[in-house]
Amino acid sequence: MSTSEQNPKDEISLKELIEKGKEWFYFLLSKWKTIVIAGVIGGLLGIGYSLIQKPVYTASLSFALEDDKSAGSGGVLSLASQFGISLGSSGGSIFEGSNLLELFKSRTMVEQTLMKPVFYKGDTISLAEMYIQNKKWRNYWDKKPKFAKIQFIPGTKRKYFTRVQDSIFGKIYEDLSKNSLSVGQKDKKVSIITMEVSSTNELFSKYFCENLAREVGLFYITTKSKKARTNMEILARQTDSIRQELNGAIEGLATANDNTFNLNPALNVRKVPSARKQVDVQANTAILTELVKQTELAKVTVRRETPLIQVLDRPILPLKVERFGKTKGLILGGFLGGFLTLLALIGIRKYKSLK
Repeated sequence: MSTSEQNPKDEISLKELIEKGKEWFYFLLSKWKTIVIAGVIGGLLGIGYSLIQKPVYTASLSFALEDDKSAGSGGVLSLASQFGISLGSSGGSIFEGSNLLELFKSRTMVEQTLMKPVFYKGDTISLAEMYIQNKKWRNYWDKKPKFAKIQFIPGTKRKYFTRVQDSIFGKIYEDLSKNSLSVGQKDKKVSIITMEVSSTNELFSKYFCENLAREVGLFYITTKSKKARTNMEILARQTDSIRQELNGAIEGLATANDNTFNLNPALNVRKVPSARKQVDVQANTAILTELVKQTELAKVTVRRETPLIQVLDRPILPLKVERFGKTKGLILGGFLGGFLTLLALIGIRKYKSLK
């Protein structure tokens, strides 16, 4: 009994649903002119947006890292340790994996790159000034005395910046790190890093990409080999010092021998200065021999600790460009215009029915 009663109700509800669908269909069909006009207006707005939207240029640079860590370096290190000087690894794993990728996005590297000089529109300016001109910030700054005289001269040390310049650099860094700069490895098994810089200025993308790679590469190489290079410099200074001492001892020995020439063999006390100088010469000779050996080992260690950075692909003009095309603007604008109008008509009718 309950089943037979339920089926008619289901049929009635389904009929009502179909009727409702027809009602809405005919209602929206009656408003087709409004929907079409809204779609046309949306398409025109989309075309207008594509015309005012600047193209985005992307500079791409890839390079490979080779860090020579020979298994047989233990003999060199143990030999050097006999003299009490460490010639071991200097950089460790500080800049490996994700740490190296984050180095490209660090504020220090980006800001140092922004102060590099470039030739642009017949003048030598910094990349920071080029960025400011591209953003047309000076059109607003000229009206404010606080910003009118601000300049970013190439090569200016960061410590000489004012608070206002620090604030401007913070804004530039935030925009570049979030919207323009991308660094990553396409294949985790291969030590090839790809960096991409995107902006609405083709030359800025190219110059910033190349200078950032150069700045990070120099910092990376210097840091990785810093300890070994410091040890080599210490050994070089010690070698020069001992060589001077040896030269002085040789000269002193010659002078002492001259003073004892044809000396009475019975006067042995007169030979003491000559004997002392002879000991100094022998001692300094032994020390100098060992220092020269250790200095050469230190040079080998510096070469071993200095990583090789091989650039594979550089950004070449013309760069890859992405534009918001007119066709894309027309289609998206028309669809959004018609769809939003459709929702508005449904909302208005629902509101009237509820009221």
